[in-house]
Amino acid sequence: MKRSLGAVPAQELHGRRVLVRVDYNVPLRDGRVTDSTRVDASLPTLELLIERRARPVLLSHLGRPKGEPRPEMSLAPVADLLAERLGREVRFVAPCDGSGAVEASRALPDGVTLVLENTRFLPGETANDADLARRLASLGDLYVSDAFGSLHRTHASTVGVTEFLRPAVTGLLVERELQALGRLRSAPEAPFRVAFGGAKISGKIELIEALLDRSDQLLIGGAMANTFIKARGAGTGQSLVEEDALDVAERTLARGGDRILLPEDVIVTADPGEPESPAWATPVDEIPEDAAAVDIGPQTRSTYAEAIRGSRTFFWNGPMGMFEQARFAEGTFALARAAAAATRDGAFTVIGGGDSASAVRASGLMESVTHVSTGGGAALEFLAKGTLPGVEALDDA
Repeated sequence: MKRSLGAVPAQELHGRRVLVRVDYNVPLRDGRVTDSTRVDASLPTLELLIERRARPVLLSHLGRPKGEPRPEMSLAPVADLLAERLGREVRFVAPCDGSGAVEASRALPDGVTLVLENTRFLPGETANDADLARRLASLGDLYVSDAFGSLHRTHASTVGVTEFLRPAVTGLLVERELQALGRLRSAPEAPFRVAFGGAKISGKIELIEALLDRSDQLLIGGAMANTFIKARGAGTGQSLVEEDALDVAERTLARGGDRILLPEDVIVTADPGEPESPAWATPVDEIPEDAAAVDIGPQTRSTYAEAIRGSRTFFWNGPMGMFEQARFAEGTFALARAAAAATRDGAFTVIGGGDSASAVRASGLMESVTHVSTGGGAALEFLAKGTLPGVEALDDA
């Protein structure tokens, strides 16, 4: 257990600068935030700090500017959006490590939040440079880690800063993430079912192996399923297959046996990138040589939905097909509906961030499941290993 912001007495926050690492890695278009989910997720922590008359100073990265300032990746538009969401003044300062930033942090009045420029504009951020970490630490009187999606990175603003600034505690968002994902690791109520989708096995094999023995069934979909199907000896036509992972898929199938469910049928098309290309359902062992699987088929949707609805615990990571195209989204949305139904029946349901979180959001069911993680890679690594570098760096409870 790590010490949480909620356990810090109000008098220890009053009038103090609280350096908060948030995750504002949001999509921008024409200088405006197009998806506010990550900003909204930070509000409970910020509102608690403001209520306790602390002075929040926010650090975040955005995009991959590779250590150089790039105007199109500035956090200035995010500061504007945050002011709207909080209904309070929000100031913005660049760069995040200069004397101007320190002066601005010290000049903050009660109720005002300071957003600092993109940490990745500085090359020392991703290198976890100690000098940068020390400069960042001078921006606050205590540190709050609330960027769960970045805690698998050993960066200056997620790990290095804690060497110079204490106490270092979890924000409310990170606290919720650790509680939900920790429950999947320690005491999942049976039957516990897991669904994996997305493109690749290789990025998830550690977690697949970790959950294989803990879960009652693994449901496989998306392009990942093609690799398993080919490993089983069936043809996959022009479908995306991770050739380098075929041996891994074979070992996993042998180890998992009938606890691993693969698609019975799939939706195929000859040209996935052409909106007018005909698409149809076919049994999984009859994929045409000139077609590619782009979604799980109707029989598979029904089988998977029934399994999910019968679960007491359910974890899902990765879409079941090319859900970005509306006509290939039905398999993914079918799982979202099944997860919502299971939740209504009392199941504990967790969506594992990344594309699967986006898919649940697109289905309109984000509030209908128990927990939607804000961290894709971080969630998978925590479930596989039980900890993250940015978690280890924080104070114990």
